Amino acid sequence: MRNREAGSWNVRSLTGLKSALMVLSFMLLLSGSAAILGGGELQSARFEVALIGDMPYDARHEKEFAHVMKAINAADVAFVVHNGDFWWDGGSWTEQAGGLPPCSDETFQDRLGLAQRSRHPFIFVPGDNEWTDCHRAKPRTYDPLERLTKLRQMFFQGDQSLGQRTIRLTRQSEDTQYAKFRENVRWTSGEVLFVTLHVVGSNNNLGRTPDMDAEYAERNAANLAWMRQAFELAMRSGSKAIMMIAQADPRFENSWPADVQQRYMLAGLGFKSPETRRATGFDEFLAALEKETVAFGKPVVYVHGDTHIFRIDKPLFGSTSRRSIETFTRVATFGYPDTHWVRAIVDPKDPQVLSFRQEIVKENLVNHGSKSP
Repeated sequence: MRNREAGSWNVRSLTGLKSALMVLSFMLLLSGSAAILGGGELQSARFEVALIGDMPYDARHEKEFAHVMKAINAADVAFVVHNGDFWWDGGSWTEQAGGLPPCSDETFQDRLGLAQRSRHPFIFVPGDNEWTDCHRAKPRTYDPLERLTKLRQMFFQGDQSLGQRTIRLTRQSEDTQYAKFRENVRWTSGEVLFVTLHVVGSNNNLGRTPDMDAEYAERNAANLAWMRQAFELAMRSGSKAIMMIAQADPRFENSWPADVQQRYMLAGLGFKSPETRRATGFDEFLAALEKETVAFGKPVVYVHGDTHIFRIDKPLFGSTSRRSIETFTRVATFGYPDTHWVRAIVDPKDPQVLSFRQEIVKENLVNHGSKSP
């Protein structure tokens, strides 16, 4: 009897111990998962991002854009960023080229649908084609400021990205001082801070009319404040890198030393460097960008479209050193007439943190043996 009781106690004890160990193991698993989700291991994980812009434009481009999105949807990327010009320049569109006409309500709705059908989170950055250049659109013109209001209402609602799967975004409009600027957002992925800025081509909307100059002044001040806040946040949080995405090519070469301008641009065209620097709508932005990049001291990447030429270079020069700033990299995405995408690889274990790879879409390759249409 005693032995049976002892045996029964041993079985019950072992069963209870086994259950306790299972519960303990489950709790450890949960706590481990929480540590990963909270930062530690996940923060050091490698991930990839898709970068596109200046597409789609005409009827051909709209078909090729579908191939681009098919390739991106099949890729293992964390999110997609479109850096502006979701349709053709208002003054360049022709009925013969086809595609939806620039700036129309129909085109707004179509492009929003394209973004929402993305399998991955989709972040859209406004370009000049979306509103600035709508005053010269064909077959009819629009008021740029009215189009800007519509753009903000349609594309930048809530605190989530576009796309079938979404991520949370922090909007500048959460600050009541900048309530209008819903399009300026930021988010952190891994140990990199991502920031969008509403900086557009066409000289950043400066110099056309008094109303447009007033719009530029207000938006430029908001952009500068948003960028400075981003760098402050990156410093406080220990971010390993910052990626900024905007539509405009801010014309870095305008501030290059004369010998650099000659070497990279003007000599081949038979021109000499100008004696005086031309003022632009990007001057304040570039000055602030230089200051913040130098103070940050870690990799900074500026992604843009606008000029439609894929390139990766280091075009930001120190105003004192007159040398390129090593921690700064520019990535210009593919754009009309080319229809491909750029893969950004984020690896916190890489000293440069961010690297890039061109992704040529097979269906959109050009037959270089035939005459252009």
